[in-house]
Parts: sequence; C-alpha cells; structure tokens
Amino acid sequence: MQTPTYHEARKIWDRINRDVPTDRLEVMDSIENFKSILDLFHLGPYYYYLFNCRTGQIEYTSDSVHEVLGCSPEEFTLPYVLDHLHPDDVSVFLNHENSVVEFFNQIAPEKVYKYKVSYDYRLRKKNGQYARILQQIVVIQYGENVRTLGVHTDISHLKATGSSVLSFVGIDGEPSYLNMPIEHVFITRKEILSHREKEVLRAIVSGYASKQIADLLCITKETVDRHRKNMLGKADVRSSAELVAKAVREGWI
Repeated sequence: MQTPTYHEARKIWDRINRDVPTDRLEVMDSIENFKSILDLFHLGPYYYYLFNCRTGQIEYTSDSVHEVLGCSPEEFTLPYVLDHLHPDDVSVFLNHENSVVEFFNQIAPEKVYKYKVSYDYRLRKKNGQYARILQQIVVIQYGENVRTLGVHTDISHLKATGSSVLSFVGIDGEPSYLNMPIEHVFITRKEILSHREKEVLRAIVSGYASKQIADLLCITKETVDRHRKNMLGKADVRSSAELVAKAVREGWI
C-alpha cells in the first residue's frame, strides 16, 4: 500500500513545466554517458540513481546502495525512500522538493541543465540506524519527460545534527543560490504510536486476538492488552474498531 506521502510527492513533481520544445530535451541513451557528471559531487560512501519525475519511478540504482543503506538496488524505490525517511524529515523532503519544482519552473528551460540541487535528510538503514544523506541532483532530461541523475552521499560523520539546507549550485557561469528560504507547505506528522504499538496494531488489523498477537510477537498477553489500552488513550478512541478506523484514516500503518 502506498503511503499518503507518496501521493503528495507525486503531486509536487506533476507541476513541473511541460511546455518545453522537444529540441531542448536531452534523452538518456545509457547511464554510462552521465558518469562523468559524478565529478560534480563530493566523494565518499555514496550511490547514484536515475529518477523519472513524471512516473515517480527510480529507473536505475548503482550497486553501492547496499554499502550505504544495506538494501539492494531492486529494493530502492520511491516508496522505499519515503518509508525510510526519519519521521521528522518527511516534511523537510516534501518542502524541499516543492521548492525545487518552483525554482525550475521559474527559470529558462535551457538553464535547467545548469544547476545542481543539494540538501540533506536522514534515511533509515537496514540495521535500523539512520544515515544523514546528502542528496545532490542534476536534470538530464527536461520536457514531457523529466529525468534526474542523483547522488546520495552518507555525510553522517560530517553532520550529525542540524537543519537541512537547500542550495542551487550554478554550473557553467550560472549564479548559485545557497541556503534558500523554504516555504513550509507540508508540516511534520508527529508519531503518536511507538514501533511496538504499531506492530500490535497491524496484527489487530489482520484479525489476530490478543493471545495470538502475544505468540506472534513473543510477548505476554498482558503486555498486548497494555499496548491496546495505551493506543486507545493516545488515539482518543473507545474501541479497537475506532482505533483501526482512525489508524487507516491517519496513515499510521
């Protein structure tokens, strides 16, 4: 099931200008043709990928994604990225992407290729730890289809804390715009339920009784009942049926 965040992200990219003459398009024949662009990015533990903004599909990911995040190139999809964002960084990602689309919609089409976009956020790795990822992208096709070449670099050792900064770095003499102000269109949804509570809730949605949930999660029935009671209080509802309905409506699971 795709999360509400996925649909919000798709709506952002759907606003990219489409009225660009076809002779302005740069069609990608092979990812090999663009590896030289990687010289624009800081090296370190990184992977690169090709993203189609129109379809919301990551069409190619380098094998080194496993070194950085622990997942395979096949696992690395847009829903995977959105699902593994730090909860506090979901709105950061959406607000930055919204600002990126606004920026490119306001400049001449021929200048779209002359900017590198960068900002950072936290992604959860396979081992459960978060890596601070510096995302840097350049547009390689613009018009009816919009494709970007992106590089994700693990900068956890350089920036453990701090807010994300959005910058547009000019190439070939174009001016740069650093530390851009961000319009906060999207607001972070605060996590109400704990990780364990969500596990119990998913089991409730699947129709399991408390004893079955206890066996499934290797905890006691008393612990399951306590989680049930705590979730009812947090959600401000009176029954499991109301809890499930609200969880589905709010996108908690």
